[in-house]
Amino acid sequence: MSLDPSEALSETLAGALAAGEPAALVTLSEARGSTPRAAGTAMLVMPGRVVGTIGGGTYEWAGIARARQLLAAGEREATLPMPLGPETGQCCGGHVTLTIVRAGAETCASLSAREAEGAARAPWVLIYGAGHVGRALALALDPLPFRTRIVDDRPGEIARVEGARILREVGSASAVAEAAPPGAAHVVLTHSHALDSLICASLLEANSFAYLGLIGSATKRATFLSAFRAMGLDAAALDRLVCPIGGRPVRDKRPAVIAALVAAELIGVFAG
Repeated sequence: MSLDPSEALSETLAGALAAGEPAALVTLSEARGSTPRAAGTAMLVMPGRVVGTIGGGTYEWAGIARARQLLAAGEREATLPMPLGPETGQCCGGHVTLTIVRAGAETCASLSAREAEGAARAPWVLIYGAGHVGRALALALDPLPFRTRIVDDRPGEIARVEGARILREVGSASAVAEAAPPGAAHVVLTHSHALDSLICASLLEANSFAYLGLIGSATKRATFLSAFRAMGLDAAALDRLVCPIGGRPVRDKRPAVIAALVAAELIGVFAG
């Protein structure tokens, strides 16, 4: 079972247990046919709140109600099979089974281990530059299933980066690029075209990235590619350079809009 590390259910559960708040873990243990979420998805249900989601709608409401019934009755575990059809006011056509367990210290430890496993498998996204677009992108990626790292040599800009799960680093962007793990995504957004070029050249030479995006226009891309060809960089690698970034011809240059488009582009890269 793989949990979304961004939901941090184990942290919530640890806090609830420490405060003496009863909690039930509701897991989508079986999903057949068309279902809103995949098997393994989970949420926590407490008497007065719910954290996480197994997909919403009628079957989630039924799971919440059954979990609270379990807590009130002192039960340890329950199973709730549900067809997703007209009889439940849904038309997905699938079938789900929910497993509901009263959560304790052992549940918390198991959740923490599964979240760590999921986090270790999440792809890396490295953002070079903590200016307006870099900060907006970090915030957009924070709730998504990525390991996101942003680097800039300006401490003041790094200090302005928001996002609970974002790794922030004051340092050399080019050094981070040279040491980047294979299979990572890279988004180059620095304040300097010379630095952008240095970072891109290093990544293109290694050619081990899943995605390399460079902020800028088609003219900037052509200028950079001309220089990279003169350096003798591999033509196939150069074809993979994405510039402009965002994947859609949207003429909106607001940082938050650019960030949303790039986030969608990255999801498409790794989903594929």
